[in-house]
Amino acid sequence: MSSNKRMRVGVLFGGRSGEHEVSLASAASVIRALDPEKYEAVPIGISKDGRWLVGTKAHTLLPDVLKSGERVSLPPDPTAGALVPISQGSGHSIAVDVVFPVLHGTFGEDGTVQGLLELAGLPYVGAGVLASAVGMDKDVQKRLFAYEGLPIVPFLAVRRSEWEQEREVILRQIKKKFQLPLFVKPATLGSSVGMTRVKKAGELTAAMDLAAKFALKIIVERCVTAREIEVSVLGNDDVRASIPGEIVPHREFYDYAAKYLEEGTRLVIPAPLTKKQAITFQEYAVRAFRAIEGTGMSRCDFFLERATSKIFVNELNTIPGFTAISMYPKLWEASGLPYPKLIDKLIDLALELHREKARTKYSIELPPGAAGALDA
Repeated sequence: MSSNKRMRVGVLFGGRSGEHEVSLASAASVIRALDPEKYEAVPIGISKDGRWLVGTKAHTLLPDVLKSGERVSLPPDPTAGALVPISQGSGHSIAVDVVFPVLHGTFGEDGTVQGLLELAGLPYVGAGVLASAVGMDKDVQKRLFAYEGLPIVPFLAVRRSEWEQEREVILRQIKKKFQLPLFVKPATLGSSVGMTRVKKAGELTAAMDLAAKFALKIIVERCVTAREIEVSVLGNDDVRASIPGEIVPHREFYDYAAKYLEEGTRLVIPAPLTKKQAITFQEYAVRAFRAIEGTGMSRCDFFLERATSKIFVNELNTIPGFTAISMYPKLWEASGLPYPKLIDKLIDLALELHREKARTKYSIELPPGAAGALDA
């Protein structure tokens, strides 16, 4: 730990995805919640073009970090353990004790940054490389859920290249498999970016084209008239689920505008459910988390079909929103874990997992003379 006895927490935000602005709001909330007696926040911004910048005391707002922060890089070198300034003649390297990624979407939530942090030998909050990648790829995620016996909404995954080369064939497949309405969305993006609720056959092509702008794969799935239930998950080996909450959108469905740009959407905590339903949601959330090898945190989203009361697992988000209105921290607060204590717990889990990984052998000791034999 740092010599000043406060743990230095690198809060990583921004990024190159379509959820860049959402990340800034989440990161600001995390920084405000860090106990200044225990932690020193080190804001690390990633610009939309991929530059890494570190904030100083002069940067009171996160957008300022992205405009005029000190440019740095993170070497994939576990002996460095620090961010290295890029400009010649600039200051010393900047050490951090743990990284808190508050990145949403591509190049942040998909395992890429997690892989870099692994190579750099730094502990970090949340899911590892595998769970992050699977959590981002809704096609692979749904297939793992199905393998584990979890109920999912019928879906079809279409590669962008297939769509661009065989549009009429794909349209026929979709129309044969589904009745309208249906949902079309990118397979590897969150916050409902690029998602369309298709009500008429004539809208399908435009919906596919929109989703194809944001990902290499497109998800098409049956539209379920349902209540939207969410459960927060926390832990490494010992996994806990929060009480369930319900999203009541003021729009037709819970899209990007309803989530971040407009008021009116209600979060109902706890969700009005029977005791049996609540327990089922919690059990499914833990099973889904373990199905993707999750660690640290996730938010599990469900559909509760209105006509049948069937429960469907929709998706896991490995870096859920952390804004003041986000469901993940609100559910834990209602479950008895306030926001600052939640941040403490997530950092503890990151350090715990890092220590556990350090016990793993990654090389073998060769017997005397064996090295020479290999060189021969």
